[in-house]
Amino acid sequence: MFILGTRPEVIKLAPIIKILKKCDNSLCIVCAMAQHREMMDTALEVFKIVPNYDANLMKKNQTLNDITRGVLTKIESILLAEKPDIVFVQGDTTTAFAGALATFYQKIPIAHVEAGLRSENMYFPFPEEINRRLITNLATFHFAPTEKNADNLLASGVKKENILVTGNTVIDALSMVLSDNYVFPEKILNEIDYSKKIILLTAHRREYWGECMKEVFKAIKDIIAENPDTELIFPVHLNPIVSDTAKEVFGPMDRVHLIEPLDYKSFVNLMNKVYLILTDSGGIQEEAPSLGKPVIVIRNETERHEAVEAGTVKIAGVDYDNVYNITKDLLTNTEIYSKMAKSVSPYGDGKAAERIFDFLCSYLNKGVTQEE
Repeated sequence: MFILGTRPEVIKLAPIIKILKKCDNSLCIVCAMAQHREMMDTALEVFKIVPNYDANLMKKNQTLNDITRGVLTKIESILLAEKPDIVFVQGDTTTAFAGALATFYQKIPIAHVEAGLRSENMYFPFPEEINRRLITNLATFHFAPTEKNADNLLASGVKKENILVTGNTVIDALSMVLSDNYVFPEKILNEIDYSKKIILLTAHRREYWGECMKEVFKAIKDIIAENPDTELIFPVHLNPIVSDTAKEVFGPMDRVHLIEPLDYKSFVNLMNKVYLILTDSGGIQEEAPSLGKPVIVIRNETERHEAVEAGTVKIAGVDYDNVYNITKDLLTNTEIYSKMAKSVSPYGDGKAAERIFDFLCSYLNKGVTQEE
């Protein structure tokens, strides 16, 4: 059984679900909690995954307590009805934590995909850092993207035999949706001249709402204003706090395109076309290096330390001067840009789902076979 509630969970679990659905002697149950309704649905559509259960939990102004309570209640009845052999959760969302807790209460083994990430700051990112630590204590099997993640798990007391280093399944997902001749459903994206230095921005984290987010946006606004060969594409998060701040800072500005959030397929193909990415997203720090795109992280820390060490990511924080100066350097210094763009991604070879599948077959010992 797979429990998911947000777009990143769908993206990163899809490669595993797809393999299992092609197999003999296996029943794959997908439980959609809809922590994020619209964004989750677009990802399900891209990967053609139809959930067996849909809790439809999202509501206006929902709190973390609301999500936790809803998932715990809904998952209990599903687990009692289906009695799965093993339950998969992904990452560090509140859906993943509450789903793991409900599964633990039924004494069913939990498999944690993307295990072992740590920022070492319990409130940044919030609540993700604590969610993933709690899942570590609940899970039986831990699929770590990197050796560093595995080391974090060992330091947390996880037994070595319960850890498998797989690479990140997001790299598997990338290869499923990339297209050389992709045509965007959004007309404006087909009209942009990608020979220019196009900057892609994403921003949504709640710990940086308010003045921090304004400072980042102001730095980017000034960069665009001072560099005529640049344009900004900003798929604005649906949260009104983010969208209101974006409209306040950027307003109607030449070469700035504030657009609706994109489905995963469009977003990946857009990443593949732009020059540079600024983001507070964790997943993009993993995806963009595989596409040869430098990433500036607009956060004060990251749990993707491997990307920083590999040279594919720079942490700018949320200070105006840092964001401005690092972005300007990458736009104007070809040597710095080239070094980042050519750095090797630390997140694997796109075969993470296959490794997890092989492990699962061995664990269940049911003679499950993958179709050719």
